[in-house]
Amino acid sequence: MKKESLTLFADYFQFYLQDDDPEVGDLSDAWTTEAVSRKLAIVPNTIGVGTARNMDVPVEIQIHDEKPEVKLDEWDLVNQCSFEIKTGKIVIAGCTDYFPKAKRIEVSPDVYQAIICYKGLDSISDDGLDGDDSYMIHLFPGEEIEATTLKEKIG
Repeated sequence: MKKESLTLFADYFQFYLQDDDPEVGDLSDAWTTEAVSRKLAIVPNTIGVGTARNMDVPVEIQIHDEKPEVKLDEWDLVNQCSFEIKTGKIVIAGCTDYFPKAKRIEVSPDVYQAIICYKGLDSISDDGLDGDDSYMIHLFPGEEIEATTLKEKIG
């Protein structure tokens, strides 16, 4: 398993994972009311992860050889989806990060399923600046799947 822990500036309450192709990744029309509500927007070759804060947030990416077991009760919200990586590199960045300097993880070109876990969504301060929210993304080779919510946030 490959693991990357980083802090991303979640400008506009989002960060993304995408294929290392600058021609993909435009999420502007993908952030529908439903996508904002479930904190997940998808376009071909790109996943947009919604966040609880418009600040630096901790993110962990784990790349597995097969689907991992995820304990849903440890998370506030869990979504799953898929995206294709054609270039062999996944870019992880905030939406206003400078693309050429963004973090990259090398992987085999393939379709990847993602299980996106959100924690601490109710920990945000009144001014929206502080909180204990965190985000974990499990990636593993798989088939294309419809985006679904495995655990909905209650409240």
